[in-house]
Amino acid sequence: MPDSHIPSPQALTPISGQQAWYGPDLAGRSDWVYTFTPAEIAEIESALAAVQSREILEISASDFPLPTLAPRLSAIRRETLHGRGFFLLRGLPIERYDTPDAARIFWGLGTHWGEAVSQNGKGHVLGHVKDLGLDYNDPLARGYQTSARLPYHTDSSDLVCLLCLKKSRSGGLSSLVSTTTVYNEMVRRRPDLAAVLTRPLYRTRWGEVPEGRKPYYGTAPFTIVDGRLICTYVRSAVRKAQLMEVVPRVTDEQAEAMDLFDELANDPALHLDMTFEPGDIQVVNNHFIAHSRTAYVDFEEPEKRRHLLRLWLACADGPALPEAFTGEHQGMTSSGRPDGIRVPGVPLVAPLRAED
Repeated sequence: MPDSHIPSPQALTPISGQQAWYGPDLAGRSDWVYTFTPAEIAEIESALAAVQSREILEISASDFPLPTLAPRLSAIRRETLHGRGFFLLRGLPIERYDTPDAARIFWGLGTHWGEAVSQNGKGHVLGHVKDLGLDYNDPLARGYQTSARLPYHTDSSDLVCLLCLKKSRSGGLSSLVSTTTVYNEMVRRRPDLAAVLTRPLYRTRWGEVPEGRKPYYGTAPFTIVDGRLICTYVRSAVRKAQLMEVVPRVTDEQAEAMDLFDELANDPALHLDMTFEPGDIQVVNNHFIAHSRTAYVDFEEPEKRRHLLRLWLACADGPALPEAFTGEHQGMTSSGRPDGIRVPGVPLVAPLRAED
């Protein structure tokens, strides 16, 4: 008997719009890259000077004024939330700043884009993407704490922002793919499998369980809201949830659908690759785009090793989302947006070391 939660494959049609892009079409363009001007750098450093004695969590947008840069950041925010879905900012002279000041700058810029939410069960609103020697296959390990290749996935916030402090010796290439384009290609090639991904897949919570929730949950990778494709996809969380006996088993059809998703995301005809140089800031919409990273080889010297700072941001005027995103999937902020990973009794903190 057909599953009533799965739309008829014949009813699915490709979705047009700015979110439906192909990487090779963008690779030779520069309209998704912005380089700070010397005047804007001076403005950022003036704002930094005013907050250097402040704790990061105390810094708001009004504490980090950017009179001429703020309109540019607002335009980048609109494009990322409602347009193509990503932007890369370059030219921040990161070598001038120690980690605490780089973090204050990154946080200050972030306050002009949204509200920082927790990225893990420790309440970290400032994340550190760095190899801590963990095993990617450990059910409780998070991929950003390893040097392993990260398959295409989405995070649990409206925006994810990365600031490169130091790059690896080799590897660590960043890749983005439009999940609208992945959906469209699935609809064209295998509409039956596209329909399967409109049904919930069960994922682990990595041991980071909100109050009153189970250690796993089900959510559909594909949902159409207001004519847009909203996607949430973390196959590693699905795979690790299968270690729990209470979780429904992944069916052959679901596995085939995820295989096709991964195949398309990895296709150079769809995704866009970019390098991270020190000082680069990447801003990505989690609802329209899945991101990936190649494996990397780091320097032996601890002070040279690859290190990125990360923000997950909630944006009050972000795109309309399925109710599950602020229900079974996550909680919600005071503005009604996905609230990251909140564990009861854990306060929000902004650690300045990856090991904290």
